[in-house]
Amino acid sequence: MKYAVITGASKGLGEAIAKRLIQEQIAVVSVSRFENDEIKKLAWEKGLFYQHYSCNLSLEEEVQEVFMEIAHYIFQKNPTEILLFNNAGVIEPIHMVGHLNQTPVIRNIQINLITPILITNLFLSKAQLTETLVQVINVTSGAAVRSIEGWSVYCSSKAGLNMFTQTAALEQAELNSNHKIIAFSPGVMDTNMQETIRSSTKDAFKDLEQFKEYKEKDLLLKPDIVANALIEFLLSGNLESGKVYHIKDLLK
Repeated sequence: MKYAVITGASKGLGEAIAKRLIQEQIAVVSVSRFENDEIKKLAWEKGLFYQHYSCNLSLEEEVQEVFMEIAHYIFQKNPTEILLFNNAGVIEPIHMVGHLNQTPVIRNIQINLITPILITNLFLSKAQLTETLVQVINVTSGAAVRSIEGWSVYCSSKAGLNMFTQTAALEQAELNSNHKIIAFSPGVMDTNMQETIRSSTKDAFKDLEQFKEYKEKDLLLKPDIVANALIEFLLSGNLESGKVYHIKDLLK
């Protein structure tokens, strides 16, 4: 049996990934503050295992507690494979350095970088004692490799996630492990994050009009298209551990 653990599965890309995985008969563990009833219903209709865990991913102790419970439950089932999607992310604060507030800065780094590190560490640690294959998919951003004014914290946290992915993959290769870890940049999608970006101010984010134009001209990718391309690629077995993949590479 294959299991997938998805953070931020209640909406956007996470929701689309969960629905596609259920269609592929892969058991889904959803982690977010709120449960998505459509995912629950779809799993029930397919007669497939599904479990939701409520978790505030900005709180370290809560993350440790919830994911210890998840890992214990899944690994005792001796699954053949676990797909771990570190998908949850936040873009705030959107503002120039010198005008940043401490709380959203810390929350951004916690959710975008620290939490994926903690979860990945936990699952790879547990996997050492089993024959379960673990594949980690860290959802990153083009902002990880491109400086964008007003996004200093987001760019930095995603750049850190890319480096963590690459370094962890090197370590697994040194151990002759079959576990794989990749980063995936989904491009500019029509999600709540885009709504947050469009609601910012020109003073905080000088490229505001460009992002409004993406929406007006229907240039935003649909989450289900991105999720389908990602899952088809993962199921192909062709992923290269340590690599940062971009959606445009998968939609060719």
